[in-house]
Amino acid sequence: MTNADLKPHAGARPHPRPVSASRETSSKQHSSQRTWRYAAAGLSASLVGLGLARFSYTPLIPALIAAKWFSASDVVYLGAANLAGYLAGALAARSVASRIGAVRALRAMMLLATLSFFASSSPVSFTWFFAWRFLSGLTGGIIMVLAASVILPHTLAARRGIVGGVIFAGVGLGVAASGTLVPLLLQQGLQQSWYGLGVLSALLTLASWWNWPAEAKSDTPLSQTKPRQTSAIAGTLLIQYGLNAVALVPHMVFIVDFVARGLGQGIAAGSRYWVLYGLGAIVGPLVTGHLGDRAGFGPALRAAFLIEAAAVLLPTVSTAPLSLIVSSLVVGGFTPGIVPLVLGRIHELVPHSAEQQRATWSHATTSFALFQAAAAYGFSWIYAQTGGDYLVLFALGGGAVGLALAIDLALALATRKA
Repeated sequence: MTNADLKPHAGARPHPRPVSASRETSSKQHSSQRTWRYAAAGLSASLVGLGLARFSYTPLIPALIAAKWFSASDVVYLGAANLAGYLAGALAARSVASRIGAVRALRAMMLLATLSFFASSSPVSFTWFFAWRFLSGLTGGIIMVLAASVILPHTLAARRGIVGGVIFAGVGLGVAASGTLVPLLLQQGLQQSWYGLGVLSALLTLASWWNWPAEAKSDTPLSQTKPRQTSAIAGTLLIQYGLNAVALVPHMVFIVDFVARGLGQGIAAGSRYWVLYGLGAIVGPLVTGHLGDRAGFGPALRAAFLIEAAAVLLPTVSTAPLSLIVSSLVVGGFTPGIVPLVLGRIHELVPHSAEQQRATWSHATTSFALFQAAAAYGFSWIYAQTGGDYLVLFALGGGAVGLALAIDLALALATRKA
């Protein structure tokens, strides 16, 4: 073999290195890591502003009354203050975001929720406590509107369901914490319980502080956004979401009392079903979000309404332990689990405008808050008028989500004919 044979031929090219493929793989991995970091920040926000700020109050109620901080009637009004604040937050969210930016607003709301725990550690007065319960609800409403709308524009369409599920799993974690962490904190004292919740909230706020994405480039201030008429389908979705809120109230408000007093099984038994409700709430948004990614959010939402209707109505058919376990788990799962489905459906209906998506989601959150507050007071009145008939409440709740399903089917049929 000569030296000439060892030299490469004049026209030969060296084998190209797979640099572009390597860079593409690295870019995808980096994008995936960034997406889950954003989702973790969203989960922290929903846990602080929605999970802890709302649900941790329920197990604190007996301690507040026992310590004579407030009377039993005052405690009810303080609980309502959080719902009123949530509605106000849903209405104010877009305005706040337009003034200081959505990410800054989310950070500020997490700080305000944290401060509300420390401010509630002393019964200064009823007005003082009412104001902080209202503000804690306000933080939840703003976080509900803004968290997903900040994160999802940075998420691949195929992952929006599961990422939305992770974000709102914080609500379920808050429900679970209300049945486990709060009783442990109460062993140290009522004031120490508020401190403990404040410290946990502060740690979550700090952990998420630098993990939020930059503002979406397509976002524009509200003053520069041209008003657009929401489509008929999107408008109908707002009503369906509100009816779903009605369906959740019987379990959310009455399930523990139904088991404890209605079935005569005692508070301990009722509390166990609340823990099951919380476990369902943790897993629910992850399952529904994955289902939305796989099947599409329209079909997934339809299936969700059907399953939820059956679960809400189940206690009217059977009060056997297995029936109540299934009902508590499934309805608990849909409490936050319906959120990624509705949010994903909004992104399908309004695909090209992050600002319009945020506006529609804000209207949906407002609808949910209004229907839920009305149902909470309305069902309490019906309960009193019927002499404590819990089954009527479950029937009404199941009928509400059944109506949401009927509306969806009728709209789908009308769209096909058109």
